[in-house]
Amino acid sequence: MMEQTNHDDAAAGFSPLRSTLLRVAYHMLGSVSDAEDVVQEAFIRWMRTDRNDVREPEAFLRSTVTRLCLDVLKSARHQRETYLGPWLPDPVVEEELDDDITLPLMLVLERLSPLERAAFLLHDVFGLEFDEVASAIQRDAAACRQLASRARVHVREARPRFPVDKRRSLEFAEAFFAASRNGDMASLGAMLSADVTLNADGGGKRPAAMKPIVGFDAVVKLHAHLATMFAKAASQLVRVGFINGLPGFVTLEADGELQTTALELVDGKIATIYITRNPDKLKHLH
Repeated sequence: MMEQTNHDDAAAGFSPLRSTLLRVAYHMLGSVSDAEDVVQEAFIRWMRTDRNDVREPEAFLRSTVTRLCLDVLKSARHQRETYLGPWLPDPVVEEELDDDITLPLMLVLERLSPLERAAFLLHDVFGLEFDEVASAIQRDAAACRQLASRARVHVREARPRFPVDKRRSLEFAEAFFAASRNGDMASLGAMLSADVTLNADGGGKRPAAMKPIVGFDAVVKLHAHLATMFAKAASQLVRVGFINGLPGFVTLEADGELQTTALELVDGKIATIYITRNPDKLKHLH
């Protein structure tokens, strides 16, 4: 009975913070399942803590989650180095655009050191003062300022330069789905920038290009080939929405697996196409 009471008391303080902690963990790790594991471990530690000694539960838990993420990133960096083909973060699909951490920005964060990533996210994205950042990553405030400053240099170019027209961008995604599936290469080509790039993440689990496909001609050629396959085995539209802050869609492909396609728009054209096919990264969408 005492154990149940302890669990209930811990949950009462933890539950309202769970979604925020998941956001921190996901943006640190780029993996939904890893983020969920980290937050669950943070809850276990929260239950074992003398909570009467914790003056600010949110700060305590955010620090706990950040440190757990830094531990995960030590092994994740090696995993990324041995990953088959382009690596993309797990797709998070939302109806509304309410997060300025877009997929391109997450890829830039991936190239930062774990400490730079933590300092930037905690201060620039989640609005923590550097004293709290210092507590979370166990560095002094001056070092945290330097870490965040170095990170900003890298992420500046990945920030959206112009506000996105939500309705227009989703219409764009719907039009791209239609053109790519029915073989209308003229309409598809009109949507692409001259130096468009396509990144496909199959993780060695499903067929996907092992390197980015670069340039208008190469991307159109690929889609012309895919359209002949879609004519034989249909690709079904499941939903349209924002995928990691970019307009895109979820499809059910002929092999029975889900796929996400996200479109980065620059000056009214598609600059980058991000396709996630690795089934391990799509489990949470079922």
